Amino acid sequence: MHLIKTGSLVLIVLISCQLLFAQNAHLSRLEVQGNQFINQQGEKVVLRGLNTSDPDHLAAQRHWNLDYFREMKSWGANVVRFPIHPTRWERRGPEEYLELLDQGIAWATELGLYVILDWHSIGNLRTQLYQSPIYETTPKQTFEFWRTIAKRYGDHPTVAFYELFNEPTTYNNQLGTCSWAQWKELMEEIIIIIRANGGKGIPLVAGFNWAYDLTPVREDPIRAEGIAYVSHPYPQKRPKPWAEKWTEDWGFIKDKYPLILTEIGFAGEEERGAHVPVISDESYGDAITDYCDSRDISYVVWVFDARWAPALFSDWEYTLTRHGKYFKQHLQSYR
Repeated sequence: MHLIKTGSLVLIVLISCQLLFAQNAHLSRLEVQGNQFINQQGEKVVLRGLNTSDPDHLAAQRHWNLDYFREMKSWGANVVRFPIHPTRWERRGPEEYLELLDQGIAWATELGLYVILDWHSIGNLRTQLYQSPIYETTPKQTFEFWRTIAKRYGDHPTVAFYELFNEPTTYNNQLGTCSWAQWKELMEEIIIIIRANGGKGIPLVAGFNWAYDLTPVREDPIRAEGIAYVSHPYPQKRPKPWAEKWTEDWGFIKDKYPLILTEIGFAGEEERGAHVPVISDESYGDAITDYCDSRDISYVVWVFDARWAPALFSDWEYTLTRHGKYFKQHLQSYR
């Protein structure tokens, strides 16, 4: 507050830092150009950020708030991913769940963070068989979800990405079969629905093997413009050395299309919640960040929560885990 006296006139000039910050943090809509994300000024944008846990879970724990987003921003994130479980969406109800998303998107906008909305299911959408009950959905519910999202946030530049389905897998046919052609048809249908309902964000398409394997794209890419591809290259997907195998399995995508790794991370064997796909050490962190940084590949670290695994911190005082210490330091190094 500045108090200025001019004769008998007192001018009170109020400068709201929060308002100015929000105006300055207005985000430019992202688009696809070749194999890059660009903003409306034509500048290349590389995303590096953090996964929240499910907004419904965070709200129940009373951590879905501005302070939570400020903490993510302080780590150096420029994008956050919201994993939305179909069963939580149904239980809370779309109207109330959308209120949570409205809040999160507003906080992200204030802080200059792009948002990925992720339909967080794991399994086979074709057969409607899933890895566990929390991931259960139907094609109709999935289509309706994306129609709703497109109508509500289609013009919102903060909502930059629509991750159509988190981790497709047949679980070695335990969840039935699904060919790439069948999966591709489902994804293309969702993209058509999104576009027809005004969705201007970038659709993200994952491959099989829990969103790891994109090799079918070589011969049969998604028939849609303005999309990007997703991989989740956790440590045990391939044995060391990783780089050459990553290029064979998903890295080649970046030659033609934008690529974003919407889940990466590791955990030491001694850490709570560690399980085989993520057990590793800092050598994984070095390998995956070097690989991404040398190719302008965007990535999002899993997960900004004290209870989900691999956790970046162990309590709500933000006490860092080994995984969290590594990635906080690395994200902040881009500054």
